Amino acid sequence: RDRNGIEAIADRWLGLETRGSGFDLFQSLGWTRAIFDFERDRGNSAFDPVIATLFDGQRLVGVLPLERIRTGARSLLVPLGHGFAQTSDALVDADVDTGEAVARLLRAAVSAAPSDGISLLKVRDGSALAQGLPRTSIQTGEVQGAPYVALDAYPDFAGYFSTIRSKTRKNIRNARNRLEREAPVEHRVVQDATERQALIERTLEGRAERLKEQGLTSRAFRDSGFRDFCTSLVARDDIALRAFSLQHHGRPLAEQWGFVHAGRYYAYVASRDFSHSDESPGKLHLSDIIRSCADEGLRGCDLGVPVMPYKLTFATETVAVRDYALPITPRGWVMFRLWDVLLRPALKKLILGLPVNLRSGLMRIAGHGH
Repeated sequence: RDRNGIEAIADRWLGLETRGSGFDLFQSLGWTRAIFDFERDRGNSAFDPVIATLFDGQRLVGVLPLERIRTGARSLLVPLGHGFAQTSDALVDADVDTGEAVARLLRAAVSAAPSDGISLLKVRDGSALAQGLPRTSIQTGEVQGAPYVALDAYPDFAGYFSTIRSKTRKNIRNARNRLEREAPVEHRVVQDATERQALIERTLEGRAERLKEQGLTSRAFRDSGFRDFCTSLVARDDIALRAFSLQHHGRPLAEQWGFVHAGRYYAYVASRDFSHSDESPGKLHLSDIIRSCADEGLRGCDLGVPVMPYKLTFATETVAVRDYALPITPRGWVMFRLWDVLLRPALKKLILGLPVNLRSGLMRIAGHGH
């Protein structure tokens, strides 16, 4: 329940990470420490962490990092750093029965922190958590997808890139040539800490502006501390940050940053210059990012939820991602059924069906426009 408890098992946690095979960045020791430090630094007295662990003798074989949150109507267990994480999962040793391990971890969390239910958003099909969820779990919301590029299926980037449609490759080449006629196009892997910080702030600003224009919002951007959390990651040595910038006329055309964990790159935040949409800068930049990841010898690139056309251009597969709810109390069951299954999806569908200008106006009134 506290930072000392984490540090007491830190070496074993890192050892468990090396034995894992899943997409477990958001269950890593580095991510967990980053969330703890951030919540402490912003003085969040409501932060209520619940890290369930499973041991076989002295050997750590399972970790499920959660936190308890309270709304007016209910208390919920959610993944640690739930507003900022992109997947929910459990870290489970490959030699252990996944279903039994996850069931024990969930039971331990509930017994330590009684709640009305457990809300697990963005659970990947085939993940340890998906395999271990009890039959009583309720699926909420629509099924989404996380495009993925499996670089380890090819000898090198050229081998992978040759599988992309020839028309797409030609379009990318032509777009680059058109831009080059105006000024050089340069892809930079940004290493300097100050430059990384500036890049992160630009992408967040660009993304927030884009959401505002579209009359949309997200859990992360609704949290006023999201920017501070992101910039706090630059100075950390337990999270491997990567930052990429596609420059034209010495200005960013498209930028993206994310993390490397267990041999995979996880895209986190991206933004682009929409005045150059004809040249598909996002697509152009993503080809450069994947090339950089291949040159680094990474196993693959997780492009994350949601599915978007420019991601699908490069994806070798798309993993289905679902939201689950586990009611614990009668109140939890009623709230999940009423809000998460019936009202929230209907409300979301209604809002997304509105014209963009009306939607963005409503967002401003609701105070989510920022």
